[in-house]
Amino acid sequence: MFKKLRNRFLIVNLVSISIMMLVAFATIYTITYQNVQRETNMELYKVSDFYHSPYNSSKMPRGEGQGSGTDSFPSDAMGGDNGGPGGDPNSPPARSVSFMIKTDDQWKITDTHSRFDMEDTFYTEALQKVDQNKVGDSERQTGQFALDGTDWAYVVDPSGDGHMIVFIDVTAQQGILTNLIYTFAVVGLVMLIVIYFLSRYFANRSIAPVREAFEKQKQFIGDASHELKTPLAIINTNADVLLANQEDTIANQAKWLHYIKSETERMTGLTNDLLYLTQMDDSRSTMIHAKFNMSDAVESIILPMEAVIFEKNISLDYNIEPNLTVHGNSEQIKQVILILLDNAVKYSGPKSAVNVTLQKQNNDVMLAVSNTGEGIAPEHLDRIFDRFYRTDSSRARKHGGHGLGLAIARSIVDQHKGELYARSVVGEGATFYVRLS
Repeated sequence: MFKKLRNRFLIVNLVSISIMMLVAFATIYTITYQNVQRETNMELYKVSDFYHSPYNSSKMPRGEGQGSGTDSFPSDAMGGDNGGPGGDPNSPPARSVSFMIKTDDQWKITDTHSRFDMEDTFYTEALQKVDQNKVGDSERQTGQFALDGTDWAYVVDPSGDGHMIVFIDVTAQQGILTNLIYTFAVVGLVMLIVIYFLSRYFANRSIAPVREAFEKQKQFIGDASHELKTPLAIINTNADVLLANQEDTIANQAKWLHYIKSETERMTGLTNDLLYLTQMDDSRSTMIHAKFNMSDAVESIILPMEAVIFEKNISLDYNIEPNLTVHGNSEQIKQVILILLDNAVKYSGPKSAVNVTLQKQNNDVMLAVSNTGEGIAPEHLDRIFDRFYRTDSSRARKHGGHGLGLAIARSIVDQHKGELYARSVVGEGATFYVRLS
């Protein structure tokens, strides 16, 4: 289930990012394409205007005849841009390779000009690439084509009873656009691979708490069912015994009734604990917090239990610093103290000791409840605050617990923005610490 959830998250994430990347790349490409086209057209019009200039036309050297295909400009035309240092003001802009073809109204070549030697067939092939159907009578018409591995842009100008077509080499500009597409493809692929692994990593981290909560819920339901199963079985068995001896007196059946009552009380306590935990976990539940005397709260729990502890042949020692105050709910904090003290007494053997200390530590108040006994193994320390978790389930019914006490204590302390943790040495004992402010 969680694997499918993760995969769906990855698919949605990758599709969303891919769409955004495509939109971003398409926008960048469109802007770059428009800029390249604008610069190409500006260069094309500049060359075309040069060929249109009457002064330059009169100065333009010609070959032996029109349409010879071998006409060329003087060598100084290669010197630089029009009017630039070292350039000839009568030469076309030297930034681009260009040539010109003049035709009559039937699109037959009447004249050609180029700064390079070109064959007649080249002019003919170039003219055939021009889209003649879209050429108007008075408006310039531009276009592009590829010929012999070179990209050319052209502009057709109506010229009297014919046409003048100016061509410039735009292979470099088209190369920029082509490289841009390849760059986008490579970068996009690499980014998708990186994003996939990053998304997978964060998806696993995001799902981990959900999986943990789901597993805890499954365990919680199983443990609660197990805890209820035993008393229900006992109640059912004792009820069958009573029904099998209907003629007997209540006094003779008192033992079975006491068993039923005992297990009913056990189930009631378990149900109350579960309801309390649910209320603590409910974010809508509100608690009234106020400053109260923590020292008095600890003493109010310890004093009534002294007799019980003494009867179990356990020594009790406590050191409580007076007039320590904390902010919280006094009744709930008393419940935490009672749970920890009761837990320490339950898991202390005869002639062992229980120690309670309360003292100021920096700006916080630290409560420590310790006992001498078997202690808690390191592998259990991180889990003893889980619901229904017990280090030794075989001793659970002997001590009368459900494994919910420490879970309730942790929930209360968390509500008070405090800290509850345990330290233990196997064979020596355990200490539980509560830090409140």
